[in-house]
Amino acid sequence: MKRLFLSLAAALCLLACGPQEPGRVKVTGGTIQGTVLEDMTVYKGIPFAAPPVGELRWKAPQSVVAWDGVRECTDFAPDPMQGNGEGNSEDCLYLNVWSPATSPKSKLPVMVWIYGGGFAGGGCSSYDGAALARKGVVVVSVNYRVGRLGFLSLPELSAENPHGVSGNYGLLDQIAGLQWVQDNIARFGGDPAKVTIFGESAGGISVSMLCASPLAKGLFRGAISQSGGSFGPTNPWSYPGENMETLAFTQEANAASMKAAFGENYTLEQLRAADAKEFLRGGMSASGGWPIVDGYVIPDDQYKLYEAGQYNDVDVLIGYNSDEGLSFGFARGGGSHEESVRTRYEDWADRLLAAYPLEADGSVGKTARDLTRDAAFGWQTWAWARLQERTGKGRVWLYYFDQHPDYPAGSPRYGQGSPHGQDVAYVFGNPREAQPTDKALSGWMMDYWTNFAKTGDPNGEGLPEWPRFTNAEPRTMVLTGDGCHAAPVPSEAALNVLEGYFAWRRSQE
Repeated sequence: MKRLFLSLAAALCLLACGPQEPGRVKVTGGTIQGTVLEDMTVYKGIPFAAPPVGELRWKAPQSVVAWDGVRECTDFAPDPMQGNGEGNSEDCLYLNVWSPATSPKSKLPVMVWIYGGGFAGGGCSSYDGAALARKGVVVVSVNYRVGRLGFLSLPELSAENPHGVSGNYGLLDQIAGLQWVQDNIARFGGDPAKVTIFGESAGGISVSMLCASPLAKGLFRGAISQSGGSFGPTNPWSYPGENMETLAFTQEANAASMKAAFGENYTLEQLRAADAKEFLRGGMSASGGWPIVDGYVIPDDQYKLYEAGQYNDVDVLIGYNSDEGLSFGFARGGGSHEESVRTRYEDWADRLLAAYPLEADGSVGKTARDLTRDAAFGWQTWAWARLQERTGKGRVWLYYFDQHPDYPAGSPRYGQGSPHGQDVAYVFGNPREAQPTDKALSGWMMDYWTNFAKTGDPNGEGLPEWPRFTNAEPRTMVLTGDGCHAAPVPSEAALNVLEGYFAWRRSQE
């Protein structure tokens, strides 16, 4: 083992492009020092842009500030400002690298992780890329601004912007991180021509948006979206799956919010001088903490962009969990559920109540709460798959994550499936449940995900065959520890009803 460590350490010296310390690499801005392990080198807290503070608050990420000497990159940088602000920092634009490469010439595929958190929270410090890196890929995770510090739009901010827009700073952070990867990842043994982005929830939605953004063109060749997608129309009333608002709407709403909080004659100088925690207060405005259709980062309604073939056409692996509705406050009790459906879906309520019915006793069982699952994730993913298959050349691989015990009748959890976010731990090799089926599924998923990063196809030796999704044969891969297998798309008839609803909603714009 000692001899193995020494040989790897010697090889890792090559990453420094010369006879320097193991794990020492020159990147944009200066030289960094990582942590050398037996089978990889880990770099944490690498700055990829200038701190977005002071005059840079609510501006696109700027060039990294160079440093002298060697910067120790051995600990995670603070996560972005969120919640009550404790333990986080507005100075958050850092990324992390796990590299198993033994030479800059290794040209390993690269996987760039984008975390979830509803665009209001999250951070890189919760994710360890080591298990995936051991599958023969370089793993990168990127911090981005969240909440109003990451997505606030105002007329005054648009007026000072050369593109006449504001908001979407968090997405611009992700794009800046991907540009850093293009410029630097070869020094870590990664191949900038083989970059796959992957993320879950808000991270999966981000992946979807990056696939639609012209600013991200050429920065990746593959995309994995877990419980993501952003194909609903713009809507001033924010519902799961209909979260997108226009620049004009959010500017007006946020201006009113700033006037209420800082005075009728507030100034940008005043807002930028305020404590960052002032913008974490939930009562300030319902807007300002989510990406928007600004005509620049996100040019238009993504459904329309895909219909027109105006997107970054790459191979995609996309899917969602079997019981996402468990996690999103569906109305409990027959009457309240029906009322909430009628409030949101208006003219389409009866058709959707029929497609996603209550239990015989009137209770809100899984079939009823699947309306929430599909409106937020299932339809978004299914629409993505169908549109890309129709208008693009990139291959589409669809999945349905369904790993859970068969809870007995009478149990409080009887009939429950896999809730939102459960899949993430399996992808990173640390499922919370440690039963043999959980370990098996985690291994399969890591293989599928890294195979996709390597070739654009998740299939590989020893794995159950994953069929490609086509509109002629719309198959999905059911991911379960009892044995992954191909199957028809779940609730496809109900998804077609939702397709009609979203088309109707779009016609009301």
